[in-house]
Amino acid sequence: MLKECAQHGYFRAEACPVCGQGGRFLMNDRELDHLGRVVTGILRHFPDRYQLTIDPQGWISLPQMVRAISSRHPSYHWLRASHLVAIAETDAKGRYEVRDDRMRATYGHTLEVEPDLPTENIPDRLYYPVTAEEAEIVLEVGLKPSDRKKVHLSKTAEDARSAGSVRTPEPIILEVDATRARADGLVIRKAGKTVFVVDRVPAEYLKKIEAPTDVPSDDAP
Repeated sequence: MLKECAQHGYFRAEACPVCGQGGRFLMNDRELDHLGRVVTGILRHFPDRYQLTIDPQGWISLPQMVRAISSRHPSYHWLRASHLVAIAETDAKGRYEVRDDRMRATYGHTLEVEPDLPTENIPDRLYYPVTAEEAEIVLEVGLKPSDRKKVHLSKTAEDARSAGSVRTPEPIILEVDATRARADGLVIRKAGKTVFVVDRVPAEYLKKIEAPTDVPSDDAP
């Protein structure tokens, strides 16, 4: 459920997590799930299906998105720009960004876009999940994009394990020496709360974490 607290902004719960007030209802879980999928599809994959134009950095006009969505899905006749802002601001993964009257996805694109994402405060180590079959090949040739335009790295090994479990029950986690890679000129950008993107990662910056005991915790220096 998506609501708005007059004092503390948007939240996804029955009550505001800060003050405990019920807040103003915006949409139910079913609407939130479906609308979130629509927004993700538009911003990452198929704006043309909604007769929308995405700019080179991934931005689409919020008013135009509202009109396009409510036109294609009449059940969203109540949709306003504030509903899309609320989806963006409460997304746990930080997948969206809103600036002025525009919205974009920060990662996950299959479109040719190049968001101007920050390159500062990149962790020393980043992580990537692979299957057992992929591990040795990737360690030999490096990481390259497959179904997306960028390689998506995770902030922690556990984040990578969670992402990889969608593809395989026991993903193998590769560690990226981000500090050395950046020193050698590789540009890594912060795209979400736990996601970082890069054009590719040469094999020389990769190593396999052999066992769960090798997985650094979030507190690791």
